[in-house]
Amino acid sequence: MNKLKSFWLSQKPFFTPFVVILLLIMFIVEFVKGAILVSILPIYMKSALGISTFIIGWTMALQYLGDNLFRSPVGWLIDKVGYRAVMLAGVLVTFASVLIMVTFTHTAWIIVSCTLLGIGTSPLWPSVITGATESVGEQANGTTMSIIYLSWLSGVGLGPVVINFFIGESYTPAFRLLVLLMAVCLLLTYFMPKRRRSDTDVKSLLNELKGRHAGQPRESLWTRQMRKTRQYLGEVRRSLNVSWVFYPALFAQTFALGLLTPVLTLYARTVLHLTPSQYSMFLIAGGAITVLFLIPVGKLVDRFGTRWFINIGLLLSSFTLLTFTFVSSIYIVLALVTLLGIGYALIIPSWNALIASVIPKEKRGAIWGFFLTIEGSGNVVGPIISGKLWDSFSHHAPFVMSGLVLAALFVLQLFIFVNRKVMVR
Repeated sequence: MNKLKSFWLSQKPFFTPFVVILLLIMFIVEFVKGAILVSILPIYMKSALGISTFIIGWTMALQYLGDNLFRSPVGWLIDKVGYRAVMLAGVLVTFASVLIMVTFTHTAWIIVSCTLLGIGTSPLWPSVITGATESVGEQANGTTMSIIYLSWLSGVGLGPVVINFFIGESYTPAFRLLVLLMAVCLLLTYFMPKRRRSDTDVKSLLNELKGRHAGQPRESLWTRQMRKTRQYLGEVRRSLNVSWVFYPALFAQTFALGLLTPVLTLYARTVLHLTPSQYSMFLIAGGAITVLFLIPVGKLVDRFGTRWFINIGLLLSSFTLLTFTFVSSIYIVLALVTLLGIGYALIIPSWNALIASVIPKEKRGAIWGFFLTIEGSGNVVGPIISGKLWDSFSHHAPFVMSGLVLAALFVLQLFIFVNRKVMVR
């Protein structure tokens, strides 16, 4: 008990001003994103525009694609130019996407807006994870990931819930709230510290951008980018000590979530026939349970390792999703939602602590960006397949497939070998 208490109190302080600003920006952006993707777009596009679930899935996939394509370059930019410039650019693009959605109503503009939303939010995760782990150190990965995901879940969970109170006969009040929040987010970005760089770093970056290297002729843009890509992938490969199974496991974890993204609201409103307030209560139940367990689980992961938490979380979540749509009682559904919240509270800090444990500290930004790109591809593919499963088979299909993917992930992660102490506890 004394050892556990000593461990609990010995962690480096997490809530530095820099990390607090990062978490506030994450909360606001995810609040806006969750409100748009979960509560506004699915019902609006299905009911008002008569668009198929498959097309809705594609729209959301484009948002995740925009996010995913830029995560690796963003990780590299963080290492090169620091956080403020990268985050400012991302927040500005996100703000522009919200303004387009507020101004235009044609389907094509909504698709453009969703794509820009993904591009604008792409710096978020690499910046927050890299900044937080850099500030706190490597001995508290579970706790760090718990607090990051607490900020994320609070935004994602509260966004769809709160926005329902602003949606009545018109979406105007809801859109005004989103614009106001993005203005606050833009203001916060200006308070981010500029990372100081040495003269050598600046000259090196300028040379890279100009394509000039000592003793070498000037390269074409294509040649330079191909060389950088090969160098980047080579550095990633040499820096990591993981089984090949690690990479499909990264994809599977987010693919299971991506399968649920476009159908959760549709299932609640069209199959369970929940009112907006009832649906909000379900979101609160699942989200609140996850939030309550995140930090305690993160602390325990730092103390005892990741293995048991990942195993139990995956099995519990898989079982819940496989049975979720085959019960009709609202009370049983609520109990299953609670179990799913507990399952993800076990998975989130342990799984991300596992990922963080394999990343060398000198390449945090670049490799986090690389890993997040692989993870993000699951969010791109998941909604597309989910919409097709719903339209072609039944409302059961996306949930069953998500549960099967988590079961497969449970098997995959048993074969991941990482030469780190955290993995063998």
